[in-house]
Amino acid sequence: MEKIRKSEDEWQKQLSPEAYYVTRKQGTEHAFSGIYDKCKDPGVYQCICCGNPLFSSQAKYDSRTGWPSFFQPISEDAVGEKADNGFFSRRVETVCAKCDAHLGHVFPDGPQPTGLRYCMNSAALNLVPASEASED
Repeated sequence: MEKIRKSEDEWQKQLSPEAYYVTRKQGTEHAFSGIYDKCKDPGVYQCICCGNPLFSSQAKYDSRTGWPSFFQPISEDAVGEKADNGFFSRRVETVCAKCDAHLGHVFPDGPQPTGLRYCMNSAALNLVPASEASED
């Protein structure tokens, strides 16, 4: 997959202030504030920055954490991982594999079949309704 590279100025012009803060500055939206936290609509969640398909609504579940959560990405190469040792804790950051946008973090306390909880920021996602989405 070819990486998308843009300058900070280009990202700022393309994204809302919140999406820029979350995706390009590794920010986090407030718990229970994102539009996709309680969303149950079918479709594909794409990266807000580049449109890369990240998660299917079929893998979404209510983790009761205040952020949209998924038990697996849409494909093995959709989401990348980086060590995040900030804020006095060790976590695993998740990024878009295509543009390196910060999405959230993955934790080992999710449901089966994976046991993982991909805890995402709504501001990093765009839900394409099932009627318009292709999961290819």
